[in-house]
Amino acid sequence: MAVASALDRRDAVDLAAASIMVGLTFSWGLNYVAAKISYAGYDPVFVSIARSIIGGLCVLAWCWLRGIKLFEADGSLVAGIIVGVLFGVEFLCLYIGLEYTTVARNTLLVNTMPFWVLIGGHFLLGERINARKLAGLVLAFCGLVAVFSDGIVGGNKVTLTGDLLSLGSGILWAATSIVIKRSKLVETSAEKLLLYQLAGAAVVGFLVMPFAGPPIRDVTALSTWALLFQSIYVVAFTYVLWFWLLRRYPASGLSSFAFLSPVFGVLCGAIILGEAPTLRIFVALGLIAIGLIIVNRPQRKQALG
Repeated sequence: MAVASALDRRDAVDLAAASIMVGLTFSWGLNYVAAKISYAGYDPVFVSIARSIIGGLCVLAWCWLRGIKLFEADGSLVAGIIVGVLFGVEFLCLYIGLEYTTVARNTLLVNTMPFWVLIGGHFLLGERINARKLAGLVLAFCGLVAVFSDGIVGGNKVTLTGDLLSLGSGILWAATSIVIKRSKLVETSAEKLLLYQLAGAAVVGFLVMPFAGPPIRDVTALSTWALLFQSIYVVAFTYVLWFWLLRRYPASGLSSFAFLSPVFGVLCGAIILGEAPTLRIFVALGLIAIGLIIVNRPQRKQALG
């Protein structure tokens, strides 16, 4: 089995993996639009809960079919609870923030996560920021300035609230990644890690639900399909497919496609929801996308001799 697994490993991202990654990043960009559409029928907090429960049940079924063991003691429980809580608050910020801002702004601010990981990793993980990564950080910061200046110029305090919640989601996403790297979760199966996060999101959502609005709004077939798209396709299918890719291809090569997610998010918001991005949003998209490419670009190996 170990030999077969080793034979499945690839040294570089091939055409098949690249095609899948384009499809995945498109799906993740489309997910923001699906969430926005589902709000017509359901409260954002309810969407977070339902998404976590439905997606979690699908992942459990996958683990059962594959014989993946989830309940063996591996010392990851405490860290798993911490990550679950962070993930739950992160998605509340994302989903509530999305109701008060546009898909373009939300996807840009949430996808600043790699830059916060870079900063946190410098101080907490011993992963030093080199000149190349610093350049990517500067570009990303300029992108953030462009996003927030666009909201300030517009004079919309509601949008600014949504922007701050979206940015908070990106920071919490980064905190989750750092906790994973510093704990036994780094050795835990990807499916078990995902279930920790989904369970945390469901529990946090239930705790916040009494303070939210009515869970059910004007339910339509479209809002329900949008909810199921997030729960079954995005959570249960695309995440498992992502884990499958990570087991077979270099993570550095796959992460180089990260810039596509905010690009697709902005485009899907414009095409499907009719959101007209301003010039500042396009500038922010370019700065953040280029920053992601710079930060995630694999370092060249020096030739021996």
